[in-house]
Amino acid sequence: MTPLTLAEVEAVARAAHEGQTDKAGRPYAEHLAAVAAGVRARGGDAEQIAAAWLHDSVEDDALTRDWLAAAALTPRTKAIVDALTKRPGEAPEAYARRILTTPGAPLVKEADLAHNADPDRLAVLDEPTRKRLTEKYARMRALLGL
Repeated sequence: MTPLTLAEVEAVARAAHEGQTDKAGRPYAEHLAAVAAGVRARGGDAEQIAAAWLHDSVEDDALTRDWLAAAALTPRTKAIVDALTKRPGEAPEAYARRILTTPGAPLVKEADLAHNADPDRLAVLDEPTRKRLTEKYARMRALLGL
């Protein structure tokens, strides 16, 4: 099976998140595009860029685990997406360990955290949400050694 091209992965991700918005009310695909660009800027390869486009798809119920398992993606891309998918009730330490032990995943998560913690994105949120998220992202960066 030939893996999907990056353009095809982007189209799948955009369609899967159609109508979804981030905490600031922006189209969710903007976040996915920013993470993919961040992975590319950090020297990530095509498998990591594909994972960046899909990194929230299973966690946000935009796509299913069954879809991911059957998708025309490389095993490494699937492993990165799976590593970045938080499990219900999972401790941040366990989540960080899984990311750190999955080849290629730390770079994608670094790009995700960089965009999530962007001061311009956080500035439009109310103070309690901004404070909570800033602390959450800082803790994850520390757990990942970033």
